[in-house]
Amino acid sequence: MITQAASPRNVVMDYVALTKPRIVAALLLTAMGGMFAAAGGLPDPSIVVAILVGGALGAGGAQALNHYLDRDIDALMRRTSNRPVATGRISPQRALAFGVLLNVAAFIVLSSMANTLSAVLTLSATLFYVLVYTMGLKRTTPQNIVIGGAAGAIPPVVAWAAVTGEVGLEAMYMFAIVFFWTPPHFWALALLIKDDYARAGVPMLPVVAGVAETKLHIFLYTLTLAALSVLFFTTGAMGWFYLGSAIGLGALFIYYSWRLLRQPESEGARGLYLYSLAYLALLFTAIGVDSVLTA
Repeated sequence: MITQAASPRNVVMDYVALTKPRIVAALLLTAMGGMFAAAGGLPDPSIVVAILVGGALGAGGAQALNHYLDRDIDALMRRTSNRPVATGRISPQRALAFGVLLNVAAFIVLSSMANTLSAVLTLSATLFYVLVYTMGLKRTTPQNIVIGGAAGAIPPVVAWAAVTGEVGLEAMYMFAIVFFWTPPHFWALALLIKDDYARAGVPMLPVVAGVAETKLHIFLYTLTLAALSVLFFTTGAMGWFYLGSAIGLGALFIYYSWRLLRQPESEGARGLYLYSLAYLALLFTAIGVDSVLTA
């Protein structure tokens, strides 16, 4: 049987899909917040370019490697069954090479345009995401996303390091905010597609512990997240605009998680999931705005 070759445009779009652009965009937004906070206002344009380009390359490369490693379970889940490697539109070998190439490019960009520390942190995040989360935790423990979330919390630390040349307490607070945001965000999604995870044999919390236990975990993590976001103000890096934003956004996050906890089964999970996306974007935007206002 003769199959028609894919058009150049479709090939390009498949390679773009390997990088999971929406995830990359979210990671870059947290990096931008970290950059503005570290600079105490508007950061140097060359550092902005380095973080945006290097960060996009590193995050995109990590996601491409995830496509390569998860191609078997991606094919079993409705949400991911049309991914380029899972369907065979891009071969595993090419996805692997693409992911490695992007990470090499990220290291070169960051080390030459920013500093070695930011490049090493970015590469470490990729290695942690690939080796610890994707290969080690995702298929073995319901705490996979809790520990694995550390990789996604690195971008604001990378940005802080790129601007200051070190990793300070403020950077660790931003790391903690993203780290504790990750479980309620992904568990809300897992509640919506728990049957998909069960079919693929991925031990996400709703599959292993059940819906009620997952909702309780979401609520407890949300409380911790809201408290951490307010405590960030005590470092002196943020002003009153940030504090007001953190309190308001955190209160609404708690409301959504409490509503989910009180409703039957997974009702309210979609609302929480969508709000969690807005929460992270708005909170790190508030970090950037506050940094400019208090400069």
